[in-house]
Amino acid sequence: MIKKKSFLERLTGSIKFDEDENNDEVEMPSTPSRKLNLSSKDGFDEKDSAAKDPKWEEEIDAELTVDLYQTPSDIIVQTMVAGVHPDNLSITITRDMITIKGKREENQSVDKDNYFVQELYWGSFSRTISLPEEVDPEEAEAIEKHGLLIIKLPKLDKNRETKLKIKSI
Repeated sequence: MIKKKSFLERLTGSIKFDEDENNDEVEMPSTPSRKLNLSSKDGFDEKDSAAKDPKWEEEIDAELTVDLYQTPSDIIVQTMVAGVHPDNLSITITRDMITIKGKREENQSVDKDNYFVQELYWGSFSRTISLPEEVDPEEAEAIEKHGLLIIKLPKLDKNRETKLKIKSI
């Protein structure tokens, strides 16, 4: 039976080694003769542990890392999406917020038992960012170049004026 990875394992890409389930004692490295008993009679109940709580095993999106900066006319968002097909990316923009969601599909041709190191993150990710200034969502553009996603968000010009013609009916 395949066990579901914990949130930390999915986030860091680490793997958990099987431990002897019958061994309730852990040696303390500072004092070799001293042992810590982790049985329920000492107040530690494995069933109550947050690591064993099913709500911690829910599929949670990893948080996407971003760079956010401005030019005189634009706000620029950059993030690495290497290995993500453009069809698996979703970008939602409002005047004051941007949300980037996606999913990086894992290569299923390699059996988990054949990995020596597995550090890459596979699965869904998202990031919602409150923008420092209002932008024009209709004029935004996104470019992907060598795995780097660059989103250009034009700032709204609050000093811009237009003349409105009055129509007579």
